[in-house]
Amino acid sequence: MVFEPHNQISRARNRGSAAAAGEWLLFVDADSTPSRGLFSDMQEAIESGRCLAGGSTVAPEGTFEFRAAILAWNALSRATRWAAGSFIFCERSAFFELGGFSEELYASEELDLFRRLKPLARRRAKRIVILHRHPLLTSDRKLRLYSWGELLSFFGRFLLHPRRTLRSAAACNTWYDGRR
Repeated sequence: MVFEPHNQISRARNRGSAAAAGEWLLFVDADSTPSRGLFSDMQEAIESGRCLAGGSTVAPEGTFEFRAAILAWNALSRATRWAAGSFIFCERSAFFELGGFSEELYASEELDLFRRLKPLARRRAKRIVILHRHPLLTSDRKLRLYSWGELLSFFGRFLLHPRRTLRSAAACNTWYDGRR
């Protein structure tokens, strides 16, 4: 077990990856449930030899609002090859070559990682894949814990000042304020 005393998603993931011994890294959020089918699809992508990294679409379950947001995210994820932070796999050497998750960011560290992975995948003649046959089941907890006003406030701050917002734990309060 690895412990990171500083409450930051990217630091915790980086500490865990430093302790891992395999050729591939897999990051799964605690409130997510990958299926055997998803693991099988991931294994197939890795064993193809053509994949550098990837993620999964998310199952649109829960409230109507959550389902609508997830369907929109899944379309964006597949089009841009951005993986949701709830399920990410990556070739270990590529992850460390790029310096892992940015510890300057308190949110969207997975999008930053995939932004940096894409050129590396092109240079290595490999692909970024977003698996979709067996979507990841994940929690709609944030939508139940936070009001629409609180969520829109975060997105408003992000749209006005993206870099400043993502580099502040206080500004990314929906991940760091302790509500569970």
